[in-house]
Amino acid sequence: MQPPVLSPYQSLMAATPVVHRAVSIDGRTTHYWVYGPDDAAETVLAVHGFRGDHHGLETIAAHLVGVRVIVPDLPGFGISDPLPVSDIDSYVGWLSGFHGALGLDRSAVVLGHSFGSIVVAATVAAGLDTRLLVLVNPIAAPALQGPRAVGTGIAIGYYRAGAVLPKPLGLGLLRNPAIVRAMSVAMLKSHDRDLRRWVHDQHDRYFSAFANRTSVLEAFRTSVTHDVSEYAERIGVPVLLIAAEHDDITAVPEQRALAARLQDAELVVIPGVGHLVHYETPGTAAGAVLRRMADTPAKAKRGVARKTTRGGRTVPGADQAGADS
Repeated sequence: MQPPVLSPYQSLMAATPVVHRAVSIDGRTTHYWVYGPDDAAETVLAVHGFRGDHHGLETIAAHLVGVRVIVPDLPGFGISDPLPVSDIDSYVGWLSGFHGALGLDRSAVVLGHSFGSIVVAATVAAGLDTRLLVLVNPIAAPALQGPRAVGTGIAIGYYRAGAVLPKPLGLGLLRNPAIVRAMSVAMLKSHDRDLRRWVHDQHDRYFSAFANRTSVLEAFRTSVTHDVSEYAERIGVPVLLIAAEHDDITAVPEQRALAARLQDAELVVIPGVGHLVHYETPGTAAGAVLRRMADTPAKAKRGVARKTTRGGRTVPGADQAGADS
């Protein structure tokens, strides 16, 4: 593989301390990375999306200056051990165990991007306590219904073929560079050439880092058979939704509908970007998180949530490529 493409946020990344650690959860190893000062007053636990690994959230972590940000590789992705079965209950059990193993409490903000938004929402709905739940590009509506149903069916067929074909053919299909690039091109909205080269390079390097074909297929099925709206009525903590104007996976009206179902929600819509907020506008996303963290003190008591849904506040996409480097 060619040398890595330089990140538009390279100087900020280089100034951010990072430590790689590992912990055993139910006998399986989860690798995680801690960004920022280890003794910071604020902690964010961040869960990445489907087929990615911790690298996908590095840019948001770097923009959360002064905050300790913990980013694990999801089980079965990156270098973390896979779960016996990659269903939603198993992910909930894993995240609850990981949170407990690190000694985190409700003062730690919990953040999830894309598929990670489903995992964290389900876990909070199941009882994980946090002062603030942040959902970036949340999967707000069922993928098997509505206009995305046909595309989802095709994708299910792709992952099923990757799992059942002879191993060399199946892995070749799942890791096919042309297919990975097509996925990357479809999601990326920026016209900045340097940013586009870097995002494609990130997907080329990390989008195929998974433990085995079965866990990928099971994780994909989990990602399309569940969504955040399924857990909305059981989420009693404040929620910040960071959506994108041109997200092809969940449209803004669906994000507004989800926000309206949550007890205490704020919806921020970033213009001019799609499903890759964490790559294209990480500074804008991090700014929204820092502001809401300041408005949601760590010592606030649970159970005082109020209906404060704010229907789609749009924030400027301030961090164009290189603006934060």
